[in-house]
Amino acid sequence: MTLSKRDFLALGAAAGASMALPAWAQAKPLIASINMFVPAAPGGGWDGTARAIERAAKAAGLVGTMQFENVGGAGGMVGLPRYVNQRKGQGNSLMVGGSVMIGAGIANKSPVTIKNVTPIARLTEEAGVIVVPASGKIKTWKELEAAIKANPKAVSVAGGSAGGTDHLILGMLIKALGKNPREAAYVAFAGGGPANAAILGGQVSAGISGYSEFEEQIKAGRMIPLAVSGKRRIPGVNVPTLSELGVNVTESNWRGVFAPPASRTPSAKP
Repeated sequence: MTLSKRDFLALGAAAGASMALPAWAQAKPLIASINMFVPAAPGGGWDGTARAIERAAKAAGLVGTMQFENVGGAGGMVGLPRYVNQRKGQGNSLMVGGSVMIGAGIANKSPVTIKNVTPIARLTEEAGVIVVPASGKIKTWKELEAAIKANPKAVSVAGGSAGGTDHLILGMLIKALGKNPREAAYVAFAGGGPANAAILGGQVSAGISGYSEFEEQIKAGRMIPLAVSGKRRIPGVNVPTLSELGVNVTESNWRGVFAPPASRTPSAKP
């Protein structure tokens, strides 16, 4: 079964209607099988988005089976060439990625970038949140701000791959506080799982990621959220924006779905 762009976009439109159909009408899914490629380690935001797509599609009877492949590293730049080269022309293969891949492609000087895949749909946009471990020495924004102003190199911060949104937020934050962004003590991780472990284990002073990746730990009281990077507060989350704290920085992360490039490029017309 080949999944065209039209078929994929039809998933969302058909989902609501299909739930109202009788059981016999949903016996045969719209798409027999989809191969989902995630250029990040399991447990992170891209992986969570891919799994959410699977749950929604299966619940609506739109997809029979979904096979997953995770290849993490370098903000997606390790997995992306593999996806482009091995899945070229496969219409039933999809990839979840996002804004992290833009900066990562530049930072890693990758010959294969997000420009080499086919954009299908932009799904989410999420502000970053700056957290500290509840067991750490830093407990408040003022304490973190003071520590960065004193010596950015002494404030280790965990986040996603180098060049990604988390890294950009830290660099912009340090610059806004009057210090050199090149002095950032950024500790890059291939996925949200390892970054969470480093923060909770006290291996770093703070962490930056999308709110959803830290939400469970925040609600459990194991992490303290100090600020969010969006233009406004996250609905239902009582955490101030950086702008409210007097820091002129706004940045958000988006995620989307992509298809591989075509198997061949149409020849130019004479």
